Amino acid sequence: STISKNSLKTSLLQLECHFTWTLLKQHVSLESLEETVVDHIKFVTECNVIDYNILSYVCHLKNSNEEALRNLKKAEEAVQKLYPGEIARRSLVTWGNYAWIYYHMQRYKEAQTYVSRVENSCKKLSSTAHGKIQLPEIYAEQGWASLRFGNNYFERAKNCFENALKSEPDNPDFNAGYAIAMYRLETLAERYCEEMRPCLEALKRALELNPKNTTIMALLALELQRLKRVNEGERYIEEALQITPDFPVFLRHAANFYRRKGEVDKAAEILKKALALTPKSVFLHHQLGLCYRFKILQLKRTGYAPQEKVENLIQLAIFHFKTVVEKKPTFISARSDLANTYALGKRYEEAEEIFQEVLQINNLSCGEKQEIYFNYGNFQHFHMNSESKAIKYYIEGLKMEKDSFGRKKCREAVETLLKRKIRSGLGDATDIGTLGLVHSLNGEKQKAIECYEKAIALDPSNEEYQDALSELQLSI
Repeated sequence: STISKNSLKTSLLQLECHFTWTLLKQHVSLESLEETVVDHIKFVTECNVIDYNILSYVCHLKNSNEEALRNLKKAEEAVQKLYPGEIARRSLVTWGNYAWIYYHMQRYKEAQTYVSRVENSCKKLSSTAHGKIQLPEIYAEQGWASLRFGNNYFERAKNCFENALKSEPDNPDFNAGYAIAMYRLETLAERYCEEMRPCLEALKRALELNPKNTTIMALLALELQRLKRVNEGERYIEEALQITPDFPVFLRHAANFYRRKGEVDKAAEILKKALALTPKSVFLHHQLGLCYRFKILQLKRTGYAPQEKVENLIQLAIFHFKTVVEKKPTFISARSDLANTYALGKRYEEAEEIFQEVLQINNLSCGEKQEIYFNYGNFQHFHMNSESKAIKYYIEGLKMEKDSFGRKKCREAVETLLKRKIRSGLGDATDIGTLGLVHSLNGEKQKAIECYEKAIALDPSNEEYQDALSELQLSI
């Protein structure tokens, strides 16, 4: 009946589970998320309950509810094995997911059974709760799920782990989750030139409580490397290689460490080993593509590059980047990487096509867009020999006010290009006027005024420069 269906919906919304945590599928590529979780289950036995729960939700998002139910059954089995003394407490999220999936399958009676099961357990566990209960491990589970759903959810993940830590400050798992969230937030902040909240202490604390957790060891090493303490970082990587020589998540981070250190061959070897263990991992394919591209650029710089060797590396890089783009269309920087590699192989039409596709996407973040403009500007500048188009796209990146790595790169590129042209005597009024615009967009008003005055001296009838100049003079 409709009334019971409506009251059922009201009860469902009170549950704490993946369906009420607003994890939206447009932020992830479901196929690659599913592969990541399946790989994790294969290599990490400790958190299977959490993995099976999120897998059931991903299956539901892919419209395979029967498969979702099978994963919930596995989550229940894992609870019985790992927490025989606290089955109800450890099953609340799983039962909540059951209720939602049965509801979506229009099996309302079964959905109601699970809702009641959660509500009754919550009453027993806490005198005040109605299906809403603030258990630290539920906060933590929401935190792990948020980490899996990508950049848009890292801040929330951090808050979830903070909430879990309020009641259990020494819990190793909550500290690990908190440190990982902090590390990822710092990586994002660095890329988008936002304020960095250091995560070193959180990682050290997490490692104290999880001395054998090689993921934490690797992130600590990468953080030390970021702080220019490379040797200290490398000791952690070496120690972790002894503890888990065959754990792909760790190997991926270790490879990243060596690639950043410039030891690209070592990084590539580690990545190949990891890829043999988890052949579908998008991250591994991307990292391997980056290694090959680095080697191509290295060979080209030496001036002596055996053509066959370069061709072979280009093919390899394209293969790996293509794999990433097909599996995970939301991985925007990988698309630029693929386009750039096509350009290195002189396959300009294919590069152009990818850039055009990416330039059409409307829900990109500011920082992502600026990186695209930078990469496309470079393509025009170095491969298409069109300085004017390059300048146009670098400036598009600058026009977006928000600071980021991409914006900084656009600024450096366009300034270098214009100043070189002007210095060599090939610059005309347009170039000097454009440099004025660049200074103006950077908030360097005095420099902008000087440029516009020079441009007007060369081209007195240009109204655009006159207007820009008077506007700047008024604003000072």
